[in-house]
Formats: sequence, structure tokens, C-alpha cells
Amino acid sequence: MANLNKVMLIGNLTRDVELRYTPGGTAVCSFGLATNRKWKNKQGEQQEEVTFVDVEAWARTAELCQQYLSKGSPLFVEGRLKLDQWQSKDGQRRSKLKVVIENMQFLCRGGKAEAPRRRQEERPPANDDTFDISDDDIPF
Repeated sequence: MANLNKVMLIGNLTRDVELRYTPGGTAVCSFGLATNRKWKNKQGEQQEEVTFVDVEAWARTAELCQQYLSKGSPLFVEGRLKLDQWQSKDGQRRSKLKVVIENMQFLCRGGKAEAPRRRQEERPPANDDTFDISDDDIPF
């Protein structure tokens, strides 16, 4: 029997990216993503529902998220669902469902293309493996 665990979401970050490193040196980040659903009810009134999703990214993807994203940034995420389970300090079993990013695409704000902005305090030293995007490099 075939299995499929695939999630695609478009939303806005609800908080700044939190970047950490594992003891082995692998980058991991987490942030919240809000997705909206709008519809009209039977009376013709506009309705809206917001779903908040916890998102996790690993390795270079985590570093890119931390460099270019901040609260409010629009983002397209492709990933998989992961269920974390643990026991709380009071002995209760807890679980949390989140999305682990496998692919992502930075989106524009307000219909106007926007170049990703690198946070000033996080600029890595220039070498052959990194590049910096400035507004002058964007053709539109």
C-alpha cells in the first residue's frame, strides 16, 4: 500500500524565526505560519478562518529562513507532517503536529516583487559558497 505525507501552505510568519544548532552543528529553525480561509455563509456574510501552523526547517534551509524571513513575511511551504510526542513534567502525554519544510519559495508582499532582505547582523563572510542579493540585482 502506498503512503503519502505532503503538505503545501501559503501564509505569513506569525513570529520571527528562531535558529538553533544541534550538538552536531546542524542548523534547525522554527516559526509559526498563519493561513487564511475566506468564504461567504448562507446569509452572504463574509467569513474568515485563520489556521496557525508550527513549521520547522533544517540545515541550509533553516539558515536561509533566519537570514531572509521575519514576522509578517509571506511564504510558500512544501513539506511533510511530523508528530512530536513527549511526557510533560506532570506526567501527561503531550503531542504536537508540525510541518517540516522540504521546499519553500519566498513570496512578494502586496503584489509587488520584493528582494529577500538579509539581516544586517547575520552577514556571513564573502566566499565562493555564498552570495548577496541587492536591489540593483533584481531585474524588475
